Amino acid sequence: MDLSSFFLLLFVFSASSPGGARGASFTFVNRCSYTVWPGILANAGSPPLDSTGFELPADTSRSILAPTGWSGRFWGRTGCDATGSGSLSCLTADCGSGTVECNGLGATPPATLAEFTLGSGGGQDFYDVSLVDGYNVAMLIEVSGGSGMCSSTGCSADLNQRCPSELRVGDGEACKSACEAFGSPEYCCSGAFNSPVTCRPSLYSEMFKAACPRSYSYAYDDKTSTFTCLGADYTVTFCPSSPSQKTTSPTPVTPTLTTTATTTTTDANDAGQGSAGSIPGGMGFAYTDTGSSSESGSESIGGTVMADETYLAGLAMGGSPAPKWPIANQNSVIALCFMVFPIIAHALL
Repeated sequence: MDLSSFFLLLFVFSASSPGGARGASFTFVNRCSYTVWPGILANAGSPPLDSTGFELPADTSRSILAPTGWSGRFWGRTGCDATGSGSLSCLTADCGSGTVECNGLGATPPATLAEFTLGSGGGQDFYDVSLVDGYNVAMLIEVSGGSGMCSSTGCSADLNQRCPSELRVGDGEACKSACEAFGSPEYCCSGAFNSPVTCRPSLYSEMFKAACPRSYSYAYDDKTSTFTCLGADYTVTFCPSSPSQKTTSPTPVTPTLTTTATTTTTDANDAGQGSAGSIPGGMGFAYTDTGSSSESGSESIGGTVMADETYLAGLAMGGSPAPKWPIANQNSVIALCFMVFPIIAHALL
């Protein structure tokens, strides 16, 4: 055997051996003020990693290696009760194993998910943060090294504080998806709605999307939510925006209909017709968040902000208020028409 053939065989052996592929390193960082218990689930056909779940106290980190070709998901369990015997139960995203290790079991919704596929599609990694199964803790994916777009993604907002009451879990420990809360095919992208054409964003998914623009908000939210990188390592951070982002009972939010005009009128009995995913009215109308929040100001979401009332369920199911245009404004438009019409008529003649 000549020298070139030897090195060729050595290269093939190294690339095909279990330790020959580079894979990626995942570093988990907890910036929450409480302990998070990450869970790990490999997809079918992917090997399990060194751990399927572990404890991550506040202000600590832990790294895990994954081989090329691995695909799976990570999430953070919160409100967990651990005993000396090794048993574990969690208020949110529990995997149901009864132990720290999830042992091949997935998260119980609602759960914020970080999803990865390593070395697919020409060697690229694909990754995203998904709110399709709801939200329980803020999460951010950051990239180290690698080539390509390699953008950060995630959801840094504390949606538990803004979750509508019809989606809220308990005292604000988590926020359900509309699919889990209502179970209807249009929310779940199932049955007749099981395609990108028929399954459209709902009011609830649009609220999630506005708060976390780079995260998956519904099943077919691919264009703005899937990211790629080649040969990178990844950091998954819980509570990335604040070290004190502990889930507390949210302050009720009162939706107040306002307009940009001086005079405002609202008639809750006037019901307009809209479809799930649309916000009828628009044109400057917004719901003003008068409650306290971890983020200052009101966050406009397609003409609304996340309001803490079952009122949103009516909007999502097609009902909405039809704000009347103030009489003063109507009179002004009529007067303007009388002024402009002669000028237009004279120009045409």
